[in-house]
Amino acid sequence: MYKCLIIDDEELARALLESYVKKLDFLELKGSFENPLEAMSLIKSESIDVIFLDIQMPDLKGTDFAKLIPATTKVIFTTAYSEYAIQGFELNALDYLLKPITFERFLTAVNKLKTDTSVATISEFITVKSGYDLHKIKLTDINYIESDSEYVVFHLNNRKIMSYQTLKSLQKSLPEALFIRVHRSYIVNKLQVTGLKGRDLLLSEVNIPVSDSYYDTVKNTLF
Repeated sequence: MYKCLIIDDEELARALLESYVKKLDFLELKGSFENPLEAMSLIKSESIDVIFLDIQMPDLKGTDFAKLIPATTKVIFTTAYSEYAIQGFELNALDYLLKPITFERFLTAVNKLKTDTSVATISEFITVKSGYDLHKIKLTDINYIESDSEYVVFHLNNRKIMSYQTLKSLQKSLPEALFIRVHRSYIVNKLQVTGLKGRDLLLSEVNIPVSDSYYDTVKNTLF
C-alpha cells in the first residue's frame, strides 16, 4: 500500500484525483490539500510515498515545494502547462501528468511506483542508436521526429540523426508532457509549436501536417 497526498489549488482537480485514487487498492489517500504549506506538517510526521503535486499555485509553486520534501517521497506533477516539463525532469519527478488527466494516464503513472524504488523513470535525455553509434540526445533539442520507411529521423537544432525503428515504438519511450503524435509520420516537440494554420502545425522553421485523426487532439492539447 502506497501512502499518497494530493496538493492542488483547484477543487475540481483534487476531486478528480481523489476519485482515481479510490479506484486503486494499492493507494491510500492520507490527505488532500489546497495549499502545499498546509501539507508540510503531515509530511514531517508521516512517511508519504507519493505526492500528486500541481505546479502553478498562488502561494508556492509545486516545483519549489518539491525541493522541500524528503528525497524518499516520489512526486508526480499534475499541471495544465507543458512548459514546466523540463523542471519536472530536473527534479526527478516519477512522472508528469498534463491536465485534463485521464484515468488510463493516471494508472500508467502510479504503476511506476511498483517498479521504481530509488530513482525517477523519466530522463532528460534519450539514447538513440544510429548504425553502430549511440547518441545521447537532450529531449529539448528535438524539434520533431519524422518517419522514413523503416527508419525515424530526429530533427535537432543543428543536425539530423537517423535510427532504425518505428515511430510507434519510439512514441512509447517519449514523455507525453513534451511530445505529441500529430500524423502517422510525425511526432513533434510541444515546446517548439508556435501556431496552427489550417491543417499545418507551425514550428519555428517548418510546417508539419496534422492528419484528420489527430487534429482534434492536437488542437485541444496545444491551443
